[in-house]
Amino acid sequence: MDKYQLLQRYWGYQSFRPLQELIVDAVAEGHDTLVLLPTGGGKSLCYQLPALLRDGLCLVVSPLIALMKDQVQQLQDRHLRAACIVGGMSSQATTEVLYNAIAGELKYLYVSPERLRQRRFIEHLRRVKVGMIAVDEAHCISQWGYDFRPPYLQIAELRTYFPQTPMVALTATATPEVQEDICRQLQLRDCRRFIGSFYRENLAYKVMYGGNKTDRLLGIVRRHEGSGIVYVRNRRQTKSIAEFLSFNGVTAIYYHAGLDTAERDQRQAMWMKGTYRVIVATNAFGMGIDKSDVRFVVHMDLPDSLEAYFQEAGRAGRDGQAAEAVLLYDDSDIARNDKNLEIDFPQVKYIRNVYKALCNYYQLPMGSGADAQYDFDLEEICSTYNLNVREFYSACRFLEREGVVALPDREEAYSTLYIPIERNELYRFQVDHMAMGDLLQRAIRMYPGLFMESTPIDEQRLASHSMLSSAEVATLLRQMNDMHIVEYRPRPTKPQIIFTSVRVNENELFLNDTNRQLMQQAAQQRANAIKAYVRNNDECRSIQLLSYFGEKDGMPCGCCDVCQKTLQKEEDVEAAVKHLLQGGKMSLAEVSARLEKEGFVEGQEAVRQLMDRGEVQMDENLFLSVR
Repeated sequence: MDKYQLLQRYWGYQSFRPLQELIVDAVAEGHDTLVLLPTGGGKSLCYQLPALLRDGLCLVVSPLIALMKDQVQQLQDRHLRAACIVGGMSSQATTEVLYNAIAGELKYLYVSPERLRQRRFIEHLRRVKVGMIAVDEAHCISQWGYDFRPPYLQIAELRTYFPQTPMVALTATATPEVQEDICRQLQLRDCRRFIGSFYRENLAYKVMYGGNKTDRLLGIVRRHEGSGIVYVRNRRQTKSIAEFLSFNGVTAIYYHAGLDTAERDQRQAMWMKGTYRVIVATNAFGMGIDKSDVRFVVHMDLPDSLEAYFQEAGRAGRDGQAAEAVLLYDDSDIARNDKNLEIDFPQVKYIRNVYKALCNYYQLPMGSGADAQYDFDLEEICSTYNLNVREFYSACRFLEREGVVALPDREEAYSTLYIPIERNELYRFQVDHMAMGDLLQRAIRMYPGLFMESTPIDEQRLASHSMLSSAEVATLLRQMNDMHIVEYRPRPTKPQIIFTSVRVNENELFLNDTNRQLMQQAAQQRANAIKAYVRNNDECRSIQLLSYFGEKDGMPCGCCDVCQKTLQKEEDVEAAVKHLLQGGKMSLAEVSARLEKEGFVEGQEAVRQLMDRGEVQMDENLFLSVR
């Protein structure tokens, strides 16, 4: 079948979106390709369809397990052969997926960049006929971008094993500098670049300064139908803002990375289904979300970068209908961002002290500890050594960039089992302990390597083969661990830290301070850009964003707060305020909400002007009225 037949058969579309056809052609022809399309622009199809036009497997490197699973499910629903390898899978299940790939029975294989660190995985992968490599969220490979992730640096090593295999890098947000870095880090050759317009004609970007943020949020929510996302800076705020909205009659739920995986998945699913209208979240939420009826995205705090803001704001209006992205800020947000920038890039001396604290906390002797893995309780470690949590975590992330430690996501952890005793001793134990012995026998059949090394296992899978619940399996394994029959490590419920090399004296630890300084400068530039954006009240918001991403010929959108302000005369806004108050007393929040619903901006500023001239007054209960 040709590309048009494939498009219609598997995706149900009659035609391509802008740029998609050109991208599909370039990738199918075997060219290294860089794809920049805004959120909702159809990036996935740009590698999924050409994979069908090429021989061999399409290896997809993607950062989030939930995103991988969702993509695989969608491909399988289209009757395409796809699988993913994620943390928590048993070694047997992982091996089975790889053998299917080797046998040519898979067309798509999704893995995380962390998986590329594993020697055994690479050994199997080298036996696979890889027809193309797709790198999703490719901006994560750039140290000068807003979301750098050290494991992404492993991807370039695939060039060693598959030198002739074309690679396509895809992202929704990358400045011209980051684009260059992506091409360099991934070693893209004679790269074809396709950069879609970032202009969203249906999305109104608005910035609101000062005022009561929660009242303003409530006004935004009430003037919209459909669902919304509210982004806040910390976990505590997610709960308090969700409770505030619920108290005011808005169905809302909160979401943050501190919730366990099952809870996060459940909350996201309830919001997706419409059980809750609003989800209040940290920036841990949103990647891969494709909910069409999001009418508003509100940022209650100043984002760290325009890249992060643009991607998060872009989750509104993906159905092409009118939507808005509102950023609420005040002077304290600016000061907080400046302070956090200092904390996020601690000095090398501090980083060395953090390394020493980590080694002491986990009681690692000098010259030992390589590949040691522990629960990473951030709050407990910081409490033990009286350290600032954010600064400490920033130091840990720098140690990860330098290859000293690894901080894999919680989802990448799994339970492990090892049988250290001889088979004849195990036989005697099985005779004396029938229930445990039966479980062990099943485990040995399912995981042949248990006598050789600690092996990843899946308690649920063991349970399904032994007429037990997963909780009963875990209990029996713990009992045998206490009896020294097996070495069982349950899947951690906390994030993990891995020491990648033996402990050395902190003063002998090599740390690249020049690299740290350059990264700090890049972060400072991003912080300056977001400050300039919110303070520039004279240029269309859309034009500002387009210019930042290298698109210099943008036209005024006509719907952002700047454009609306230029279309309105100050006296018209003031007249609207007085007209509202003729009907009776109102709070400032009510006046602002009514004005915004009628298309007016800067309502609070108009109220201040009227109060300064004595035309409007505020009583002791903070209600406004015409004097």
